[in-house]
Amino acid sequence: MNSKNKTQKKEAIDFVRLFDLISYQQAKYPNEKALNYFSDNQWNAISISKLQNKVDALSCWFIENGFQKGDKIILVPHMGRPEWVTLDFACQQVGIITVPIHPGLHEEETEAIINETEAKLCFTTEQDFDKFNDLKPRLKAHPKIHCIDSGIPSYFNPLDNSTNDSQLLEKLKIIKAAIDENDIASIMYTSGSSGEQKGVMLSHRNLVSNIKAALTFFPLQPGDRVLSFLPFSHILERNTNYGYIAFGVSIYYSRNRESFTQDFKSVRPLFSTAVPRVLEKMYDYLQQQMMSKKLLKRKTIQWAINVGKQYKERERISLTYGVRLFIARLLVLYRWRNRLGGKLRYMVVGAASLRPEIGRLLSAAGVQVVEGYGLTETSPLISINRFEPGLNMFGSVGIVIPSVEIKIDLMEGEDEGEILVKGPNVMQGYYQKPELTQEAFTYDGWFKTGDIGKIVNKRFLQITDRKKEIFKTSAGKYIAPLPLQNYLSQSPFIERSLILGFQRPFVTALILPHIEILKTWCENEEIHWTSPEFMVHNIKVINKYKSEIDSLNKVLPNFKQVRGFLLCPREWSVEKGEITHTLKPVRTVLEKNYKDEINKIYSQLSIA
Repeated sequence: MNSKNKTQKKEAIDFVRLFDLISYQQAKYPNEKALNYFSDNQWNAISISKLQNKVDALSCWFIENGFQKGDKIILVPHMGRPEWVTLDFACQQVGIITVPIHPGLHEEETEAIINETEAKLCFTTEQDFDKFNDLKPRLKAHPKIHCIDSGIPSYFNPLDNSTNDSQLLEKLKIIKAAIDENDIASIMYTSGSSGEQKGVMLSHRNLVSNIKAALTFFPLQPGDRVLSFLPFSHILERNTNYGYIAFGVSIYYSRNRESFTQDFKSVRPLFSTAVPRVLEKMYDYLQQQMMSKKLLKRKTIQWAINVGKQYKERERISLTYGVRLFIARLLVLYRWRNRLGGKLRYMVVGAASLRPEIGRLLSAAGVQVVEGYGLTETSPLISINRFEPGLNMFGSVGIVIPSVEIKIDLMEGEDEGEILVKGPNVMQGYYQKPELTQEAFTYDGWFKTGDIGKIVNKRFLQITDRKKEIFKTSAGKYIAPLPLQNYLSQSPFIERSLILGFQRPFVTALILPHIEILKTWCENEEIHWTSPEFMVHNIKVINKYKSEIDSLNKVLPNFKQVRGFLLCPREWSVEKGEITHTLKPVRTVLEKNYKDEINKIYSQLSIA
């Protein structure tokens, strides 16, 4: 084969637009089980060629119904499903811009997004159909509402379309050819944890640049099994799904949150993505086991956890530690890992900061955990730890990915500052918000992430906190709450916390108790259990948490010590706006919801 033919073949299997990924996989390593979903008590597969046929048929349906390039369509996905993938690619082929909305978003926020984008069509699941239908009369554009679940009057299954119309298919071919890599593929709205919602405009080129970078460091081979369980509206999961298609792996979509553990055991995946909260829940399971009344069991689990927490990915394992690790794995850690199917070897964590000890423990159990960092505005990856030896540092978010540049805008007298980014992954701007877009960039074109970080060990990026989260006490001390919140979570009794103290004389905290562990402790201490709403006021429970906080305070400098706390009686809720859909606490909402209790804490401590 001459060099010209080689070049032509190489070009034929490249991808520059997202929907090119389907033909890319078909040309390189066609997978008969590209997408997998659970139905009729079994896993069912869709081949990559069948997916292309379904995508083409749906694209033709859009053309027949008058949709054109630049139109907006709302998607409200709860979990990943082949229906969402088919809709997404079908829209892209016609030039329709998809706008994923997080399920459970407040009506006012949902209304604002639909009105701002002037969406013509909305696809929901059964859970959200009534909500969107009720909202319709208040909307300016009055989009048609379709439900992808059967049994609903406006049922529409994206997988049911078919077409043999050669003229329509030829028209689709012409439209596809006119789609440019710089065209907007999607508008993804930020979670709103640090201000108003903003529609991030991402082009094919933005998202494809991230996928091509991932091809250089994700340890995946064609045919590997992966489990997808994060919402498709989550930028990390969505672009990772695109990457899965580029790798030619078999994607299995988890049914729902309740079947999460069961799906891991059934699919037995090699790889998955996760948010820190998922791994924290796994760690909580081990902590619960340590509350056992059987002394030997408690001691064994504690010993195994201590061994696991000493695991250091970047260092050679000594013979002595290797023997201890082998025993810890045999007695505890491998059994713990089996809750994830037993074959999981790799996991990428993003969206929030992962406590280093949890990453070490899972890696010691045989699941190599790497933490990455990015934003919706950066498609999303900026940096990530690698799976190769020496390229992973626990407590960091890794090394900057290929084609992306960062620099640290150092604060005066500090070795850290705001992280600035440049690269093909950086968004086109905020939809219909030119002023906010301008504010998001420096005069010379660097995107301002709003995150504070620093470079450690010459090449690893470490996130210190959100720029907007750092506050100053009335005593003039700067507090970065995120490291403190992660530190408090070392106590098995503390599920989550929010550090307070802005313009106050000292630091306090909202604490979300780990209810199952607290309940077990109460039973062991023969304290009558009623319900969380009452137990958070029990004097013995309060004293237990005081002793936990006092113990943690011992190694903290005086100005960082937590002087008072409030035990929250219920889980923080997405519906109430207390946490984002990536499970990060929303400070303004939590402070408002607990305003009176917080003021009471400070007044009592000031008198004391």
